[in-house]
Amino acid sequence: MPNLRQLEYLVAIAETRHFRRAAERTGATQPTLSGQIKALEDRLGVQLIERTRTRVVMTPLGMQITEVARRMLLDAHEIRNLAAAAGDDMAGLVRLGVPPTIGPYLLPRVLPTLHKRHLGLKLYVREELPISLPRGLEDGLHDLIITPMPIRGVELDSMPLMRETLYLTVAADHPLAFRESVGREDLAGQDVLTLGAGHQLHDVVRGLCEEMKARLRLDYEGTSLDTLREMVAMGMGVTFLPRLYVEAELDRDDSVKTLTLRDRSITRTIGIAWRRSSARQATYQKLAQFIIEAMRSDEARNTARNEKRP
Repeated sequence: MPNLRQLEYLVAIAETRHFRRAAERTGATQPTLSGQIKALEDRLGVQLIERTRTRVVMTPLGMQITEVARRMLLDAHEIRNLAAAAGDDMAGLVRLGVPPTIGPYLLPRVLPTLHKRHLGLKLYVREELPISLPRGLEDGLHDLIITPMPIRGVELDSMPLMRETLYLTVAADHPLAFRESVGREDLAGQDVLTLGAGHQLHDVVRGLCEEMKARLRLDYEGTSLDTLREMVAMGMGVTFLPRLYVEAELDRDDSVKTLTLRDRSITRTIGIAWRRSSARQATYQKLAQFIIEAMRSDEARNTARNEKRP
């Protein structure tokens, strides 16, 4: 029978289609990985990979065996987690997938307290585009994902964590920056910037532009929230930025101004999801409730702090 390490190598090659990148992902040397794949093929008596000088091609049988290997690795990971968490369901390793528009701004508000209360719980965080996260969860790359809802997947369970306001963000010298209030009619004809396709924020902003008759600028798609902010400050258009980012990054930035619309509440819902088949569903539900309570406390502190400002 193949060993788990050989199966890890096979899955890594199938996903990267490159021996060097597969070796880097699995923490092996390229000769070791190549030798173990050859040993796996010899043991099974079949060809799994076609090797050429320019590319790696999975054989049809290799693709079928890779799918089985993914399931076996997922089961092995569940066994290790259950053993590590014996007697304490908030312990062991949890692989968390998050998009770059959420992870850096949500996790610092949650992880310090989580670590203090549950020293045995170890989070391995991996950033991915929101469009890739549900598939990565189904394939076993993640145990949990936190991403904008809806989270689609027939094998997944999900629940909302928080509703996050999206703020209209304009340059400090933009005409709208001097308004006491802004309505949806003020956005008609405005150039609106957003992140590229693959980010859920792109779809939200596209829908807002259609609703408010604004122009979505597809020739200037940002690659990060920081890039969007810089483009807005340069007068290239306006944008919508999520509350967690605004509170973390814009408090001392005088180059832009954030506004809310007087006649329209603009929000997105952040949720958490896990595989329905996971043996650690109770742990993930407890972790989700912890995040909900932590964010409520954080929001209450921010509200009190803002009320004290002159």
